[in-house]
Amino acid sequence: MLVVDDNRDAAETLAQLVTMFGHDAEVAFDGQSALDKAIQHPPDVVLCDLGLPGMDGYAVARRLRAAGAGRTRLIALSGYAQPEDVVRAEEAGFDGHLAKPADPSRIEDLLG
Repeated sequence: MLVVDDNRDAAETLAQLVTMFGHDAEVAFDGQSALDKAIQHPPDVVLCDLGLPGMDGYAVARRLRAAGAGRTRLIALSGYAQPEDVVRAEEAGFDGHLAKPADPSRIEDLLG
């Protein structure tokens, strides 16, 4: 699993949480690093913030999908959680959307 968030504390905390759920987790703090990591070692799931500096989460999702990450589940995890944000995330290629702060049980449910 790959956790992407420019807030280092948030990314590392979320990575620890998913590790407690029994998943291996790696972190990236910007869109380009996320792309590089996901292309080198395709994760089963990417939990990605939308409000990344430079390349936002929407662009990360579009580029991952264009690079053939069809089997990777992309989950947006963001403070951008208005209905139009959810639609925009789906249009970019995300499979799901969670509003920050996300309930840990919702995250666990999405990860299966």
